[in-house]
Amino acid sequence: MSIRAIGACVAMVVTTSVAAATGGAAAAADNGLARTPPMGWSSWNQFGEHIDEQLLVQTMDAMVANGLRDAGYVYINLDDGWQRHKGERRQQPLEADPVKFPHGMRWLADYAHQRGFKLGIYSGPGQTTCAGFTGSEGHEQEDAKLFASWGVDHLKYDSCCSHKDTPRDALQPIVRRMSQALRATGRPIVYHACHCGWADIWEWGAQAGANHWRIGQDISDDFDYPGNREKYYFDVLDMLDRGIALGKHTGPGHWNDFDMLVVGLNGRSRELVGAGASNVEYRTHFSLWALAASPLLIGADVRTLDPYALETLSNREVIALNQDPLGAPAEKVRDDGPLQVYAKPLADGRVAVALLNRGSATAEITVSPGRDLGEPWKRYRVRDLWRHADLGEVDIPYTAEVISHEARVLLLTPVPGSTAAPLPDSTTH
Repeated sequence: MSIRAIGACVAMVVTTSVAAATGGAAAAADNGLARTPPMGWSSWNQFGEHIDEQLLVQTMDAMVANGLRDAGYVYINLDDGWQRHKGERRQQPLEADPVKFPHGMRWLADYAHQRGFKLGIYSGPGQTTCAGFTGSEGHEQEDAKLFASWGVDHLKYDSCCSHKDTPRDALQPIVRRMSQALRATGRPIVYHACHCGWADIWEWGAQAGANHWRIGQDISDDFDYPGNREKYYFDVLDMLDRGIALGKHTGPGHWNDFDMLVVGLNGRSRELVGAGASNVEYRTHFSLWALAASPLLIGADVRTLDPYALETLSNREVIALNQDPLGAPAEKVRDDGPLQVYAKPLADGRVAVALLNRGSATAEITVSPGRDLGEPWKRYRVRDLWRHADLGEVDIPYTAEVISHEARVLLLTPVPGSTAAPLPDSTTH
């Protein structure tokens, strides 16, 4: 079976299996949003709770000036720390901090919308949030109406502190309650159910009404750290290995979320552990998140990005893979120890591949449309999406030299009229 057929089957299986499990509830839970993975910026990785109106305005202005908005990064997501009060919800209301946000959230949302952005907000299903601010427990409808009245477009609903050990049967209605409350407002609000990959949320997140969900614990600012920092954080390769195996649960409107991008942090995050990664490693990280169809949410300070980081985040050819309307995630099609090949079928019949060298030395990696992708192509064209270069037509397996920790991202296009008879499929009878 070709990688394209697998991608189509994944989309069909996700839709039918979720519907079967819920008696048709999948269609009802689908809010019609996030048909491609959300792209934008989130405040937590770089700033933690130290956020205010000035930072948000400067961030949006910077993203207009440096081209990130026009590259597709339109969600400006406030994380924890925008709230006025710390402590349990039963003791005080949920309000925006008037010192941090003197003009209020409605004004901030209007500022965003006038400049082509969408505004995201943060809360959680407990009495408190992860940073100890007032949560939304017992006030889902009230808070959803408040967010809608502000003109909010995205909600990160983070249950990290309040429901870590909650069984999935008890967690599902908690996640669904906020989803239903958001829908009842009539405002289109993308819903991120952030549960750090606990309770197998990828198996039921879509039917609970979520548009994306985290598939693991927090990412660290590392490419390949031995073990888990503090027995909790996942580095880039940890997150890749965990998320790629869950590809059948992702697709238009419901996405596996590999966590925020660490490109540009360079070990200077307020909140994340990690010494940072090299430019090559950050670029590999971005490439793999794009092919895996993860949301692309920048976590660094976009006002001070260095040219290499900005170039990495702005590569429209790689972004186009992430935003492809088919919504199929990449799949690992070859695993030769540290040398791996990932493939992502695209809506127009082409296939994107990443040749990943996880090893410590430069090596050659080969991809074969027939053997690795199951594609019956006699001839095909190759384009390198980081070099922005056409590499010509090929009629044999393609081999590239890949340096340590690099991912070469190639776009393979069949030459018209050069397709052989389909390869036999051993899975059919």
